[in-house]
Amino acid sequence: MEQSEPMGSLAFLPSVIGFWGGILFLLLLDHIIPHLHMNAEQAEGPKSTLAKTTMMVLAVTFHNIPEGMAVGVVYAGYLSGSAEITAGGALALSLGIAIQNFPEGAIISMPLHAQGRSRCKSFLDGVLSGAVEPVGAALTILLSRPLVPSMPYLLSFAAGAMMYVVVEELIPEMSEGEHSNIGVVTFAVGFMLMMALDVALG
Repeated sequence: MEQSEPMGSLAFLPSVIGFWGGILFLLLLDHIIPHLHMNAEQAEGPKSTLAKTTMMVLAVTFHNIPEGMAVGVVYAGYLSGSAEITAGGALALSLGIAIQNFPEGAIISMPLHAQGRSRCKSFLDGVLSGAVEPVGAALTILLSRPLVPSMPYLLSFAAGAMMYVVVEELIPEMSEGEHSNIGVVTFAVGFMLMMALDVALG
């Protein structure tokens, strides 16, 4: 919304449009791919596992593309000589996104390993899910002028996609089992950590 301030009282529109775009896109994928919560009479186990893994990989990958583009936009602004963007600010953004990529990679690799994939292959899949970020950053630096106006939509799209996966899949799974309180505590720790990083690194 800060990037959309020139729109005045309608500055919320790009965020709303992008956010709902991300949610509806994942909702469409959820219907195309066999749904995770279908009962035993409707779906077999492997299909449900495939759906979960595919949804998670797609959500994290789509989430990482705009993150890489955000870094690219900041560095493009710095390289263009913008007085508002410093090298320290660009580095802080890069570090913040790099740190939060660790749990995102774990979201991919840990379920894959639990499903029987080897540690090395699971780790590699987690790393590859974030490989789109430097690609997105490089392309954004090269094409910064036409892409900058669409960044509010792209970032909001990523937020909507991740929100859908968290509410639809991760929170229900976190609440299952005997030790569901551990999931709640780690959720709170993760929220606190990202809030602190957001404030500390700008």
